[in-house]
Amino acid sequence: MTLRLLDSRTEQKVPFEPIGGGPVGLYVCGVTPYDTGHLGHAFTNLSFDVLHRYLEYLGYQVTYVQNLTDVDDDILRKARELGEDYLELGNRHLTTFLAEMAALNWLPPEHLTRATKHIPQMQELIRQLVASGNAYVADRHVYYSIASRPQFGELSHLPREAMLPIANERGNVPDMPGKRDPLDFVLWQPSAPDEPSWESPWGPGRPGWHVECSAMSMAYLGPQFEIHGGGQDLMFPHHEAEIAQSEAATGRRPFVAYWLHAGMLTVRGEKMSKSLGNLVLVRELLGTYSGDAIRLYLVSHHYRDEIDFDEADLEASSRQAALLRRACRVAEELEPLAPSLADPAALDPTIAGHRARFLAAMDDDLYTPAALPELHALAALCTREAPRDLVVQAGWMVRELGARVLGLRLATVPGAMEMAEQPEGAIVA
Repeated sequence: MTLRLLDSRTEQKVPFEPIGGGPVGLYVCGVTPYDTGHLGHAFTNLSFDVLHRYLEYLGYQVTYVQNLTDVDDDILRKARELGEDYLELGNRHLTTFLAEMAALNWLPPEHLTRATKHIPQMQELIRQLVASGNAYVADRHVYYSIASRPQFGELSHLPREAMLPIANERGNVPDMPGKRDPLDFVLWQPSAPDEPSWESPWGPGRPGWHVECSAMSMAYLGPQFEIHGGGQDLMFPHHEAEIAQSEAATGRRPFVAYWLHAGMLTVRGEKMSKSLGNLVLVRELLGTYSGDAIRLYLVSHHYRDEIDFDEADLEASSRQAALLRRACRVAEELEPLAPSLADPAALDPTIAGHRARFLAAMDDDLYTPAALPELHALAALCTREAPRDLVVQAGWMVRELGARVLGLRLATVPGAMEMAEQPEGAIVA
């Protein structure tokens, strides 16, 4: 089979085809490090970590970029409440986020980009949009004019009447000074007296949220790249705005070939929030469960699923992780060096069948719920009563697919609190 991905823009599951001969470009919207991260953030990041790993397993070279929104309304508001410098606040939460993700065996992106380090790129993008007539200046603000974009809404598929309430809930201010349309979004705005400010052709100020990701993704991946991901809640208005401004500035279409969106995580049917007191924190879970248990629980759901958190399911995943580790250990005791598993024709037919079905599930838009039973079936073959060659192949195949594709550590003795400093290889730029 060929890897097929469901593109949110076309709402079609289509074969994955790289745009050019270079590395596959993967950009994922990252955190705004102003508050405690939770399991929903981990689900989004691990969903795209599995995609990253599977692309590399298939032989693609991947340039993975993820942003840090270290200047926007949320982080500035929080810093003001705490009386703390916004960058110090962001760095503190970033350290926690990276440590928690390292505990879950997240492969760090090649480029972990800070918005505050890419202001010139944002200003150049805004300049192009003003020059082309897609943006306008009003009362020291610069706005993108959605009237200039007949296709606006093509990603979210929302009717006009549904757009404004969602945009307002997610940061839009409909009556900002000089707006021609309540849905026109901010590209540049004047800073409040206690906010950071940068000089610009439109006066001192700071960028809007949406322009940050367009500028940073294109800085590292060019005007067109393969995959852009993020949580389902970012589809509108954030990703819709990214498409509009990026394609208007460059004249290149499509800006992104495949838009992928991870589902949300709820608790008893309600969105996690501090006000409801129902946050499920990764740090607290790591006090009881191994990183593999948490990761296995999350990847047991399809990345587009909405998950209603159930600790009983997490406990079951913890037991399953132990069985997978045991299978690896039994095989390693019989044959400490990994056998070659690359040639399906050389595998036991039972092993080859489980491997083929695992990969077929992954090729079907990363359908991990169908891939995992094949991994568990392989582990079940690793009994001391089974033929030696079968056990060796099954156990090492568990490690091959479970570690390389799904990102499980499968360590012999897992630690409950597998915390680490910033992962090696992450370039924070």
